[in-house]
Amino acid sequence: MSDQEQTRPAENRSPPEPEQASPERTPAPQTGPRAPEAAVQEQQPPRRPEVEELEDRWRRALADLDNLRKRYARELPREREAERAKVAAAFLPVVDNLELALAHAGAGDPGTIVSGVRAVRDQAVEVLRSLGYPRHDETGVPFHPEQHEVVSVVDEPDTPAGTVVQVLRPGYGEPGHQLRPAAVAVTRKQE
Repeated sequence: MSDQEQTRPAENRSPPEPEQASPERTPAPQTGPRAPEAAVQEQQPPRRPEVEELEDRWRRALADLDNLRKRYARELPREREAERAKVAAAFLPVVDNLELALAHAGAGDPGTIVSGVRAVRDQAVEVLRSLGYPRHDETGVPFHPEQHEVVSVVDEPDTPAGTVVQVLRPGYGEPGHQLRPAAVAVTRKQE
């Protein structure tokens, strides 16, 4: 090594130039197919321990990611089934009360049957609310395209245009997270 090369820091040293091979030292060409890894390894300089450690950590991170993907693929169907079972269990009391209402339908008093069916409906609405889908059936509110679906337009001179005057089918959920919008009748702009 020259004096200049010895004074340079180790990090800035470039790898030594390969010596020109003499004709008598040139290996004979191989006729069979070579493994690409062997060719790459012959061309690469020896690795430092830090590089090997980083490559090892990189391979481990890739393996961890692959394992995470596989675990997610296994657990997703179980999680979906658990959520479906949770929702179905929340509706079981509603079904039980409907069966009670049907059992008492022959009792004779239609008022008690109607009040029983209303109670069951209220229970079903409460189940939907607890699952994150509250009922929307308000009238007198401004039309909101994310919560309402216009099915009818009416003339009402005393109300501002675009006001919900009748709910034909209630909606469930909040904007951006809905089961369905409310089907409503709104007022039109007076000319």
